[in-house]
Amino acid sequence: MLGLIPANFEEAYINQHVGLIRFLKEAQTKYFPYILMSAFCRDQYYTVQRGMKNSFRLDNIQNILTPVPPLGEQIRIAEKLSSIWLHIQQIDDESETATDIISKAKSKILDLAIRGQLIPQDPNDEPASVLLERIRAEKEALIKAGKIKRDKKESVIFRGEDNSYYEKIGNKVKNIDDEIPFELPDGWAFVRLKELWELISGRDLALSEYNVDRVGVPYITGASNFVGGKVESVRWTTSPQVMTETGDLLLTCKGTIGRIAFNDFGSAHIARQIMAIRNKFALNSEYLALCMVFYINAIKNVAKGLIPGISREDILNLLLPVPSLSYQARIVKRVAALTASISSIEKSLN
Repeated sequence: MLGLIPANFEEAYINQHVGLIRFLKEAQTKYFPYILMSAFCRDQYYTVQRGMKNSFRLDNIQNILTPVPPLGEQIRIAEKLSSIWLHIQQIDDESETATDIISKAKSKILDLAIRGQLIPQDPNDEPASVLLERIRAEKEALIKAGKIKRDKKESVIFRGEDNSYYEKIGNKVKNIDDEIPFELPDGWAFVRLKELWELISGRDLALSEYNVDRVGVPYITGASNFVGGKVESVRWTTSPQVMTETGDLLLTCKGTIGRIAFNDFGSAHIARQIMAIRNKFALNSEYLALCMVFYINAIKNVAKGLIPGISREDILNLLLPVPSLSYQARIVKRVAALTASISSIEKSLN
């Protein structure tokens, strides 16, 4: 890092982490400060660094090689660079403002989508209550067939005659108005994530159980594997224990919390830093992904521990706003179109 001390700067001290370069009067043209910031000189700084803290000594600085043009040329170069620098700073400032606007636009699009305000409601859509009743019937059939166990803490959320929200768990009913994040459009419903989706927690393997030789099945170890909404750079293991399947939505739950990605490559083992959310009832996984992005900050806020982590209960008890399946499909398509437009603007800024 380099910084030029301005002419009106008052006296100050420097510590051992800073080297002071004082130019001779004949060389005070601002040409040399610019040259010292060039890649040509930076490469020289990096090649002589040594030690645990990547330091270099004053004699290393004294021996830096610099090109020296005639004095008049030094002045012209410095003036030109100073002019260009102002334009670059202006572009940086405007780009930063535009990036902030884009970030807010993305957040607003998501907010409107989850609240049911981004596209019009269709009165012909099947109410979410019908969808949820159908899923409950599917559960009963699976219970009778012995494929799943009855959940003694099954959650049913409904709206009372007083227009408040209530949750029934077993024989207990309680008011949950304080948990409701926003008002829903007609035909929508709130439901706990655990009632619609299966949550699978990962498990770490010993070093001896995984490899990079593509032997066995892929092993997804953490947030470093999540790139642009997809999973990349996985290890491999011949001792899989906790499996994710194609179509699962993966969520990082420890350390770097809140990264999400779809499993689109097949069966894989997941480490304990990851949870897999599995679609059990032919719901819209991409709509679930929108809901998870909407809740990311809330999920991070409940993390605990020296290495922050979230529990299964934190995810299982998330309140999801559920519209009809047809509306879920429409909103996913609309958000994708708007996001693509914004991405193209971001690329032009970059």
